[in-house]
Amino acid sequence: MPLPQVAVIIGSNRKESINRKYAQALIKLGAGKFEAKIARIDDLPLFNQDNEANLPPEVARFKDEIKKADGVLIVTPEHDRSMPTVLNNAVHWGARPFGKSVWPGKPGFITGTSGGAIGTALAQAHLRSVMLGLGMTLLGGEAYVQNKQGLFDDQGNIGDETTQKFLQGFVDRFATFVGRLSQNA
Repeated sequence: MPLPQVAVIIGSNRKESINRKYAQALIKLGAGKFEAKIARIDDLPLFNQDNEANLPPEVARFKDEIKKADGVLIVTPEHDRSMPTVLNNAVHWGARPFGKSVWPGKPGFITGTSGGAIGTALAQAHLRSVMLGLGMTLLGGEAYVQNKQGLFDDQGNIGDETTQKFLQGFVDRFATFVGRLSQNA
């Protein structure tokens, strides 16, 4: 049986984003359990309903990647107590035009890291509310990760053993969740 296909959305367009590093470490934890591909969002034009009739090629590509994926892993920083603009824009494009949303029924998992003690909790809560409203099926539980010295090792793996075990549990549950829901689709 082929491995589930997972689209990974990184809610930051910064090249050296800690959430990009975090997403890549999570992809490593999922090796052998799912195939992951980062779905680019930094090239999406700002959402404009005037462009729905003739979707820009970047939007069509993004929507196609999400449609083809069995599940979606969203790894996001927190901006001003919410999700970053680049991520909000991708969510809007994925939901439009009306009746052609890529989100309903799609299994998802939301996580993120920041230097703060509650590691993107408010952004995740806001995003979780939005994605549930758009019909996404989310894995239960919360993974707020504080970015601190040693979170990543020199090879880009989760460097802290306790955090690595905690996140491996989420990745394993997510792989099972996606696998089950994609078989029933």
